[in-house]
Amino acid sequence: MARLTRAQQQERTRAAVLAAAGREFAEHGYAGAKVDRIAERAEMTRGAVYSNFPTKRALYLAVLADLVERSADEAGQTDGTDVITGTAGTAGAAGQAPRPSPGSVAGALGSFARAWLERLPLTGDSPADGHLRLRSLTGVLDDEPARTALAQTARLEALLLALALESYPPPSVRRVRLAELVLTLLNGSAGLAETAPGFGDPFDVVRACDHLAGIDLADAWDPPHLPYVSPARPCDDPWAPPAGMSDRITGRRIDLGDDGVIAVLGAGRLAAAEEAVRGALPGDRVTVVVVTGDPAEIGRLVRLRVDDLTACLRRVFAPGAWPPLRLVLDDRALVATALGLPGVGDATETAVRVRDGRIVARADGRGAAHAAAAAGAPDATRHGGPGA
Repeated sequence: MARLTRAQQQERTRAAVLAAAGREFAEHGYAGAKVDRIAERAEMTRGAVYSNFPTKRALYLAVLADLVERSADEAGQTDGTDVITGTAGTAGAAGQAPRPSPGSVAGALGSFARAWLERLPLTGDSPADGHLRLRSLTGVLDDEPARTALAQTARLEALLLALALESYPPPSVRRVRLAELVLTLLNGSAGLAETAPGFGDPFDVVRACDHLAGIDLADAWDPPHLPYVSPARPCDDPWAPPAGMSDRITGRRIDLGDDGVIAVLGAGRLAAAEEAVRGALPGDRVTVVVVTGDPAEIGRLVRLRVDDLTACLRRVFAPGAWPPLRLVLDDRALVATALGLPGVGDATETAVRVRDGRIVARADGRGAAHAAAAAGAPDATRHGGPGA
């Protein structure tokens, strides 16, 4: 029998720890779970567990992320180069024909709500097991950096849903506030399912999300700080992007050497992703690269939330309606290193414009994403995009 390589052994150990931790969290919840019991379940030492996951919170977030990935696989989505087949819509459960693409914003919101609400606990689930199904973070994020990262990630989630909704007519209508309202309703439903199981009817929630499409939210995009942002600095620097990066929205490998805008945002600055999107020039590829100073916890939190949201998007929206944005989660800061950044953290915001394989503009600090996106426009401080 061939001996396992070190990488294979590490993967087997990690899988065993995740499986043991999943059983522990399902039986005792996050607060009641013990790392010693997880190690005993996995037939490993406590040190072996911590060598793979430095904290109980990191392990819990990894269990949730694994649950999201397995749920996507069970729904008929792939984990590699092409997450959807066919052009009529998105994949349903494994072995089923693709669902038809929703024909309106209201239909899309109803379909999205149905996909999202499948996580609600089943009759007979224990409270702890229900928390896992809900991807519950109750009692998990008890410090300011984690809470800030969650708030910023929620802003990014709303942007991704809104960009998909904005593919529907009428054109040039910003739908971020609508997306925020829908996600607020859905997350509130999950909170009630956790604390008051049995309250409310999920079908009523679906219908409510459908009807929210008809509300006039007077959604305009006009950040007050943008007029005071310094223009991007012109430059002519070589650009050798790291290979093998993947877009979390499509699951496909991407080439960061394409013309367009690359915004490197810390987990505490993710709301700036919209500034890159709205400021971009026609035909630009906009790529948001997420970095953090704490990949084990904050990085896993962002990955969990983004993958959960995009799994629902893939089930509802046809490929042509996916957000016109590429999203890279760069735990090792490979892109930042290639750009020459001395270091990254949750407050990082830097952006570049790439043209013909070279960096032609750079910007740093608050407003950098918009400054780099607008570089080259007749008015580099303009406000662009729907709702402007």
